[in-house]
Amino acid sequence: MGKGSKSPPSRQTAKLIRDRIERGGERIWRFDDFPGVPMSAAAQALSRLAREGQLQRLSKGVYYHARETALGKSRPNPVAISTLAARRRTVFPAGVAAANLLGFTTQAAGRSEVATSALSLPRKLVGADTLIHTRRPEAWRALSDADAALLDFLRRGGRTSELGPDETIRRLEALLRKPGRFERLLKVADTEPPRVRAMLGALGDALGKNPRALKRLRDSLNPLSRFDFGALSALPGASRWQAKEPRPA
Repeated sequence: MGKGSKSPPSRQTAKLIRDRIERGGERIWRFDDFPGVPMSAAAQALSRLAREGQLQRLSKGVYYHARETALGKSRPNPVAISTLAARRRTVFPAGVAAANLLGFTTQAAGRSEVATSALSLPRKLVGADTLIHTRRPEAWRALSDADAALLDFLRRGGRTSELGPDETIRRLEALLRKPGRFERLLKVADTEPPRVRAMLGALGDALGKNPRALKRLRDSLNPLSRFDFGALSALPGASRWQAKEPRPA
């Protein structure tokens, strides 16, 4: 066998995986659903079952085992697939969904919207109609959904809020007062657009955060730039953080 080639899984391992899938009924399977089995062996066994038509490959390393119904084979459950996508820590709420999670709106988006640090997402995992914003920083992987939603909200200048400007700012400040949250966002701030860094700085000023940390944030901004703060233009000290003058109503 040539150097670097993969040995096929033993018959015993392949049978163990096949039997476990058949006993499991309708569900989604991944490599780590087979503890004690080398990942390469699990990958080859699942791939073979997909070629034989026993499984449906949804994306890399993700397979679906259908059940027979009167109308043919069952289809993957959208809720289970969305949950799986979220568990992969590359998918985060965006747009109205992010604003809803944070309490800025009670509106439910007519179309799902997500952000991801990946270059793309399999449509089978997130839905054919979902609006996908790709290439979010890899640093987002370390954030909770709420932390990532806050950054998405700032990227949009708070325009997804259905609250008034002053109430939006009060809500933002309350969210950023939660222990450790502002500091977590500061750790990933250098991966965010300058406008987001400027808004974080203005919020940090309003909350009396560490002046040294805020100076580092300010030093990261081009002093000649001016930023559109959107609905956050009413932030105290926004002009000190290079916010553009709000347009007259």
